Amino acid sequence: MSRPRVLTVAGSDSGGGAGIQADLKTFFRFGTYGMTAVTALTAQNTVGVQGIFPASADFVAAQMDSVACDIGVDAVKTGMLADQAILEKVADRVANWALRPLVVDPVMVAKSGDQLLEKGAIDQLIDKILPLTDVFTPNVPEAEILLARRIRDQSEQEEAAKALQRLGCRVVVLKGGHLPGDVCTDVFRDAERMHVLSTPRIQTAHTHGTGCTFAAAIAAGLAQGWDALAAVTIAKQYVDRAIKDRFSLGSGRGPINHWASPTAGVEGDGRR
Repeated sequence: MSRPRVLTVAGSDSGGGAGIQADLKTFFRFGTYGMTAVTALTAQNTVGVQGIFPASADFVAAQMDSVACDIGVDAVKTGMLADQAILEKVADRVANWALRPLVVDPVMVAKSGDQLLEKGAIDQLIDKILPLTDVFTPNVPEAEILLARRIRDQSEQEEAAKALQRLGCRVVVLKGGHLPGDVCTDVFRDAERMHVLSTPRIQTAHTHGTGCTFAAAIAAGLAQGWDALAAVTIAKQYVDRAIKDRFSLGSGRGPINHWASPTAGVEGDGRR
């Protein structure tokens, strides 16, 4: 039985809650075959990031080449790209192998506040990666960095989504979990429409890995032929369940529960 093949290009989380570990769990939960190109090793737990050891850009490219030339790729998701050299090499390999659809989670800052993307790489993200991107999933703090503007409410969130979409990506999903209020609202924006997806806020500290999981679930959906809005909608529902079904690990921000069940729509709704 064949399975859609999804590649994650991201960092390793030694604590298992985010990064390639979260991506592989999500790919499996969505019935797809997961593959990896590891950009960095991290010493990390629920309290924070104690160390980062980037791979060489050439070795990241070698991993991508190995997977693409033999197994093949039906969708790719990028997470932590660490530095400018890796970012540029990833963009080159995505273009060379026509690795699409591409879902990009910018992963600039960890929930602990630790910087995960070099400041000098941000311009390269805009110039090299976003024009290749099918779905871009920044949160509010990342969007504020990219646009050099404040985002304080849903109206400003919608305007920011438009501005990000004009940078070259086909679809922007601007996540609103950092905004105040009892509802978490994400804004979906493509060239033609704006769509708002909202869920009640769940009061918990155990949200480690939400961004990685969300982007990975979108990539898994796209690999199965769903349109972008369907993939995003089902991914948001899955993350919402994973937060609700959370369990406590460690003494800091624990992970979400990747054993949570995707919705019934995963088996067929949203296909083109």
